[in-house]
Amino acid sequence: MKTNIIASIISLALFGTLAHALIELPTNTSRLTSLVTANLDESGVSNPVTAVLLNFRSYDTLLEMGVLLLALIGAWAVGPRQTLPGHSDDTAMLIVLRLFVPPIILGAAYFLWVGAKEPGGAFQAGAILAGALVLLLITGRATWFHRDGWHRFFLSIGMLVFLSLAAAPMAMGSSLLDYPRSQAKHWILIIETAAMLSIAFTLVALLVGGRPHCKEIAD
Repeated sequence: MKTNIIASIISLALFGTLAHALIELPTNTSRLTSLVTANLDESGVSNPVTAVLLNFRSYDTLLEMGVLLLALIGAWAVGPRQTLPGHSDDTAMLIVLRLFVPPIILGAAYFLWVGAKEPGGAFQAGAILAGALVLLLITGRATWFHRDGWHRFFLSIGMLVFLSLAAAPMAMGSSLLDYPRSQAKHWILIIETAAMLSIAFTLVALLVGGRPHCKEIAD
């Protein structure tokens, strides 16, 4: 009972904070649009959304990556890992796997690449790649996914790369997340590639549930 009361108070406080932030949002954002347009050449990309998310307001995206990790940690803490239904001997599923997984992976790569100048980017590409991983899992073609070492690597690579490149400008006399203008496009592409992998593995890990076995499973 006491735990429920505490959880309710925290939820109400969070709701109040979000409601206050929503009410305080500026109603006139035309100035923001003009600022983004005026500085687009310095961002390293030609898509204003990507420029905001990965350059001008990259703190937000970095925090979003952290939120995904926290969500997964919460899922791991709730209960044991679930087992997805297996279809390793299902001929129809194997045909679907062979026909659709390669195009899905190519589609993820396309959305990642096109995000520099059109709608797309790491989150869209990661969601698409997660679909391919789910197909591989339910057909028994991704036993490596159950290894704790692989989880640690792919789940953390997005944050590690993002934080490394965020701090790198400080060694060159600039501020945090102030990418060199001549290299901004390449830095953003590296960040988005790493983020895509982390997002894909996080989404699939959330689908599966609890923490993977610490002991590696042999192929």
